[in-house]
Amino acid sequence: MKESDIGLLRQIAAYEDTIDWTKPGAEIGWEWRDVRIATHILNRLYLEGYLDNPFKSNSCTGYRLSEKGKQAVQGISEVFETEATEIGKLDLPQDLFTDIIGHGDVKDLLRAALCAEKPVHVLLVGPPALAKTLFLWDIERACGELACWLVGSAASKAGLWDLVVLKRPRLLLIDELDKMSTIDTAALLSMMEGGRLVRAKKGRELELTHQIWVVATSNRLQSLSPELLSRFAIRRISAYSRADYVGVVKGVLVHREDVSPEVAEEIAQRLDGRSQDVRDAIRVARLAPELGVDKAIRLLIG
Repeated sequence: MKESDIGLLRQIAAYEDTIDWTKPGAEIGWEWRDVRIATHILNRLYLEGYLDNPFKSNSCTGYRLSEKGKQAVQGISEVFETEATEIGKLDLPQDLFTDIIGHGDVKDLLRAALCAEKPVHVLLVGPPALAKTLFLWDIERACGELACWLVGSAASKAGLWDLVVLKRPRLLLIDELDKMSTIDTAALLSMMEGGRLVRAKKGRELELTHQIWVVATSNRLQSLSPELLSRFAIRRISAYSRADYVGVVKGVLVHREDVSPEVAEEIAQRLDGRSQDVRDAIRVARLAPELGVDKAIRLLIG
């Protein structure tokens, strides 16, 4: 089997996990649109025996994983069960977090946690528009392919399972942890405790040992379970002073958006007292070449 076909079968199996097969009409299977795989590829997988074709008409062709297909996916999982990923120590750049003003204790904690021999997980908590996401951005930029970004509110049913199994990241960066689904949260609990990812669903069994470091953000703690919170070192992020906000905006615009120091200074000063959200500054900077700074601020913020 081609390596690319393994990914396709896993993609199909992940979609089939979301189907309620007891509902009327489910017995005809799914169409190519549902899994976003070209029909000629599905036809090849069908001819090779990995798919069944329970329904066909002039306008619709229904597919399901065949027993051979399910066994192939299960076999892939069994391979994962025997594998463990060797984790080396991170070599973090000296300029990590230099675009973030203040929060010295948080910077020290994150550096130490990321370089620790064994995982230490960190949760940054505070209202929107603070520096929480900036820390994730900086870590992602510094660590490249070793880090995977996941937005809690956008994770699919099989999102966390497949992301970790297929990419084997060292770092998992989760924005909006408080909005993560219960299925992904259950997987996260197992991984954070002992580096084990276990799924016992029939036909989709998986047991993977893989150490992973988690850095997450959340606007609130109330919706997070005590079991999940106990796995994190929790740090609250306080609001910026006006002077700090100006400094952060200038740093982000110059280093991340390639804005000249003069324009970054202008945007920062004009937003001073009108916003605490660095994203507002980024939006202004991106519109300024077309609209000018004043008009961009007026249209975006009022």
